[in-house]
Amino acid sequence: MRHRVAGRRLGRDSEHRLAMRRNLVASLFEHETVSTTIEKAKEVKAFADKLITLAKVGTLSARRRAIQLLGNRDIVSNEDGKAVRKGTIIGKLFSELGPRYLDRPGGYTRIIRLSLRRLGDNGQLVLLQLVGHEESSKKETKGAASKVSRKETKQTAKADSEQAGESVQQQ
Repeated sequence: MRHRVAGRRLGRDSEHRLAMRRNLVASLFEHETVSTTIEKAKEVKAFADKLITLAKVGTLSARRRAIQLLGNRDIVSNEDGKAVRKGTIIGKLFSELGPRYLDRPGGYTRIIRLSLRRLGDNGQLVLLQLVGHEESSKKETKGAASKVSRKETKQTAKADSEQAGESVQQQ
């Protein structure tokens, strides 16, 4: 009987579960959205929320605790066929993600179920996302759209006034 035994085993031994949890959370912090199975997402969600709460504190001891729990993996991207180091996961966690959620009292991640099933074992796939990621991109697109619309309205108003001026001169 498994009474009062917390956590899911996920068909792995304890070291593999720990490594999988660290890798999923590091990928989540790097890309801000990860596609995985529902069981893994539910297991990782609490761990990610705890690390973001540590990042909100922002002290040196909190940073060291996060490095102990997660590791300090580099963020690397390919540019012109060469690997370029962009920073570290802990650096992004404490400089971008922690300040983003300062006024939020919890619930930094969401799980969105996908209609897709995994091909091998028909497992339910989900998206594990950080909550504020879409809001910032929506604000940028709304701002760009409103700037374009202002320019267009100025140009159309100018063109209308010029046409009105030409029609007055012709009469």
